[in-house]
Amino acid sequence: MSGGSTQIAAVVIFAVTYVAIAWGRFPGLRLDRTGAALAGATCMIAAGVLTLREAYAAIDFDTITLLLGVMIVVATLRLSGLFEMLGAAVARRARGPVLLLCWMVCVSGILSAFLVNDTICLALTPLVLEIVRGLRRDPVPYLLAVAMASNAGSVATITGNPQNMIVGSIAHIPYSTFTGALAPVAAVSLVLTVVVLVVAFPAEFRTGAALMPVASAPLPRANRALVVKASVITAAMVVGFFAGLPPPAVAISAGVLMLLTRRLKPERIYAELDWPLLLMFVGLFILIGGIERSVLAPHAPAMAQALRLGQPGILAVFTAAMSNIVSNVPAVLLLRPFLGSLPHPQQAWLLVAMASTLAGNLTIMGSVANLIVARRAQALGVSIGFRTYFRVGAPLAILTLLFGTLWLVVA
Repeated sequence: MSGGSTQIAAVVIFAVTYVAIAWGRFPGLRLDRTGAALAGATCMIAAGVLTLREAYAAIDFDTITLLLGVMIVVATLRLSGLFEMLGAAVARRARGPVLLLCWMVCVSGILSAFLVNDTICLALTPLVLEIVRGLRRDPVPYLLAVAMASNAGSVATITGNPQNMIVGSIAHIPYSTFTGALAPVAAVSLVLTVVVLVVAFPAEFRTGAALMPVASAPLPRANRALVVKASVITAAMVVGFFAGLPPPAVAISAGVLMLLTRRLKPERIYAELDWPLLLMFVGLFILIGGIERSVLAPHAPAMAQALRLGQPGILAVFTAAMSNIVSNVPAVLLLRPFLGSLPHPQQAWLLVAMASTLAGNLTIMGSVANLIVARRAQALGVSIGFRTYFRVGAPLAILTLLFGTLWLVVA
């Protein structure tokens, strides 16, 4: 196949695949987002855009390994009963709706910073819903808090979300450097999350109503020995990250240590892992590797100059827009060939990590974490519509993106 034909094939395959991924299925077929990504990757190889060896090389196994290791850690924490213990502690200490909201934002944001926001939303959504229903509160603002705080908190570290993992792997930014640059952005974003939710739901938070004490509620069932073991391993994993050890090696080592137990069958942990997400990443790496090699790479420097991506504000807006069009992980991968030619590549990568993550709060479709909360809530009888989410998420996304961009430029 000629060079021109290869480029056309790559563009067509990419476009069709992303329509299917954005829509969530392919018309007339039972093909989900994971299947669409794998089908697109296979078409790239079949059309000659990439050889099989080049397709293997396009997969970032550091990101896959890091994500798998953290998933195993979170699955073990969840099965141990630790999250239920945290939920009970939050409910006992909250004496009013605003304080309850603050606790939930802190728990969701801090856990998401180190343990991948998608997995935290899976664990917290049913737990938060149970707590607020028991306290007879409106569940919607608290569920929004879980999703929005998980996005905001995950900005802080490389292990906060998949797109940060990709940025850390591609740009080779040390864990401590990444956290030092973006943890303040995460902290301010969590504060803004509370403020915007309180303003958006005056009937829930401005009445001055007190919550009924729940100290008499039974303690959650938990495997205390497993809670201690899982907590120690998780703490050691975080220490390893900050010590400068390779995050993929640290995470998968922690995951393996979690599997070495007599108290929990490994099959129960495997059942908790998001295997479709890992497979979707493999497909996306190959798919975007094809479009990058055939179309983007030859023209990337000229396109970056034409789009003026060297200007931080424009890069942040462009990244945020792309993240809401093709989703944040694909947006980061698509931007890879453009950033190498910029004068300050590390600052550019930090801007991309920040903007692609905080842009996830713009709409309910903006991040996987939002969709997880919405779908799990729907299954449990609570509906969160596009308009409900947007009236809170849009101002929050704009405010946090403005602060994040200014912070990275000034700092």
